[in-house]
Amino acid sequence: MTSRTSEADALLSAAAVRTKARRLFERAKADHLTHFRLDLARLPGLAREVAAVTRRAYPTLDVPFHARWRHFTHAGRDRWAECDAATSWPSPAERARAAFDLVIVSVLLDAGAGAAWLYRDPLNGIAIGRSEGLALASFDMWAAGAFSDDPDNPLRADAGRLANLTVEALAEGFQAGPENPLEGLEGRARLINALGHAVLADPALRDAAGKARPGALFDVLAQGRTTLPASEILAAVLRHFGPIWPSRLTLEGVPLGDTWRHPLLDDGTPTGALVPFHKLSQWLSYSLIEPMQAAGITVTDIDGLTGLAEYRNGGLFLDGGVIVPKDAAILTADHAPDSSVIIEWRALTVALLDDIAPLVREALGVAEAAFPLARVLEGGTWATGRKLARERRADGSPPLRIVSDGTVF
Repeated sequence: MTSRTSEADALLSAAAVRTKARRLFERAKADHLTHFRLDLARLPGLAREVAAVTRRAYPTLDVPFHARWRHFTHAGRDRWAECDAATSWPSPAERARAAFDLVIVSVLLDAGAGAAWLYRDPLNGIAIGRSEGLALASFDMWAAGAFSDDPDNPLRADAGRLANLTVEALAEGFQAGPENPLEGLEGRARLINALGHAVLADPALRDAAGKARPGALFDVLAQGRTTLPASEILAAVLRHFGPIWPSRLTLEGVPLGDTWRHPLLDDGTPTGALVPFHKLSQWLSYSLIEPMQAAGITVTDIDGLTGLAEYRNGGLFLDGGVIVPKDAAILTADHAPDSSVIIEWRALTVALLDDIAPLVREALGVAEAAFPLARVLEGGTWATGRKLARERRADGSPPLRIVSDGTVF
């Protein structure tokens, strides 16, 4: 007999995200969803637009993976590359741990900033918002030692420091305040505190010197390996960092993270109505691939991860007319992440990213093996979603209004 715990574990995977999203997608194709219908005839044209955006940004089609590392480049300067080149790392493993520390904290601080917030780059005075601004702010905090317990070694994140990071310190680092409001500031601080506590409580997350830090996840994943499937990165992220998420759904005591309930899938079983997305965890998993590769480990089956169920990819399909609201009023209402509107939108996004990817590759004339979903996203769907948002709304906001607590989007 399958235990409820193993059922919970099964939801903590990219395969479960893909399977549950496809089930809601099939209901949409039959026009059985509550809030949306599909106009799939628009998908090929939208794919051509994504291909055009990709070619403009990457004329040689040398597209990197969709990852947090892209956001550390601003005004022509790659902040991580500059820091890396200027640092004498004691070992490749310590470099990897530092990269893990940086990107784990940065991704977890990356939920939507809102349209009003801006970060003024101290290096050039340019104000930048949204994900890129959040990335620069978190990078600057990391580089300044804001997450380190060791004044002589600022380029790290120590669990004790993270567990005690205050809202005030985060607001200062992100230049946030009444005149520059950052959505979900308190939620972000709680999430980083929870990360610190989770790492302190996890004896596996210790570096070579025995210090508790999120970057020790590198050691967990490496363990003498030369190859590693991307799905195992996500599994480790969900296993070791699962306790950090706010109290949502649990199954037999296992926290399910970015997992929500939709009544249309309820079949009477404990997991039937549950729809996982693991957006930030998958975004983090994509972002951990490059440090693993730099440490000499080949990451395989990158398409084992799914597209990201967030508002840029979701906005691509809604603004692009593939996902069609049944009631236009939902475009002006506020929606919580657990609302059936948002769950349907996110599920359709995951399924449609799988379906648009081969059409984009065909338009670009590239093979799947050379152009995995991680490149389609970066080239790609995320940028085109932002482009459509700016064309349709002056502030570039998503087409649906999401009430963010700083831990989902």
